Amino acid sequence: MATIVFFHAHPDDEASQTSGSMARAAAEGHRVVVVFATNGEHGEVPDDLAAGETLIDRRRAEAMASAAAIGTARVEWLGYSDSGMTGWEQNGHSAAFHRADERDAGLRLAAILDREDADIVTGYDWHGGYGHPDHVKVHRVLHAGAALAARRPRVLESTMNRDTMRQMHQQALAAGIENSWDPDQPMDDGNPFGTPQDEITWAVDVSAFVPTKRAALQAHRSQKTDIEGLLGMPEEVFAIAFGTEYFIEPGAEPGMQSGWPFTAGRP
Repeated sequence: MATIVFFHAHPDDEASQTSGSMARAAAEGHRVVVVFATNGEHGEVPDDLAAGETLIDRRRAEAMASAAAIGTARVEWLGYSDSGMTGWEQNGHSAAFHRADERDAGLRLAAILDREDADIVTGYDWHGGYGHPDHVKVHRVLHAGAALAARRPRVLESTMNRDTMRQMHQQALAAGIENSWDPDQPMDDGNPFGTPQDEITWAVDVSAFVPTKRAALQAHRSQKTDIEGLLGMPEEVFAIAFGTEYFIEPGAEPGMQSGWPFTAGRP
């Protein structure tokens, strides 16, 4: 059995991006750990915060509820502040993850990898999927932390299949859905969404865990705009959109393959 660390920028990123693989790994007996770089304190503020409750309190509690739904064994926090989207004044705050020293942040991640004796660590592709400053930073700290760990784990980069999403967009337009989301439009950093299929290594079937993915998303209900948008999809569309998760394995042979990369040795 493997110990797998999933490294994410904010609470709720795990639910939308890797919760299917996390749940499948946990169900197969692997130890699953999630690490959040930030508290997500610049997310949407719900209108039902209790007296004395902060958004950080709520989002940390939601992260724990998501972990329980997924079967995650441990939740860890690197302790940085949310940097906000590109161009926000929060980008420049001294505690923002965007501004963190790469080696220092890597050492924080490596300490968790060492405590867990991690076999695998996952983060994001080179532009964090859509260019959010914290997601881009996760990519860099992922590689720094893996290199600094006492026993270097295998590295996988979570991404989204741009070609598949383009096909879904074109199908939606053909069906008369004019407001369908276009993955080729410029995202937060000016680049299109995700990664072309020929640059992806692994397509992971998590279709059996789509209900768990929905439960993980529901746990983050404070982020109403994003979460309700995803959960408002027709169930059959949601299953198509979220039934496969994609990963890049640096150094692997080119060409995407369907399989299960979360094993202690190289598959």
